[in-house]
Amino acid sequence: MSKLNQAQRDKISDSCYAFPKEEKEPLNDAAHVRNAIARFNQVKGVSESERDEAWKRIKSTAKKFGVEVNEGSWRELSNHGKN
Repeated sequence: MSKLNQAQRDKISDSCYAFPKEEKEPLNDAAHVRNAIARFNQVKGVSESERDEAWKRIKSTAKKFGVEVNEGSWRELSNHGKN
C-alpha cells in the first residue's frame, strides 16, 4: 500500500473516506480498505453513528474491491472500535 501525500488526499472525494469529515481512512483501493479495517479502532473523536456510517462505507467498498470482511459490525472488532 502506498502512502498518500496531501496532494493525493486532496484529490480523493469525501465519499471515498471511511470517516469523510475527518478525512480518515481513505478507501481508494483494496490495500487501503484492509488498512481502514485494521486501523478502525484507532480513530478518535467520532461518534458511534459516525462509526456505523464508516463501517457501511468500508463494507461496500470492500465488496467492490473483493476484500473479505468477516465481521458484520465494527463492534465485533477488537476493543469495540475504541482504544
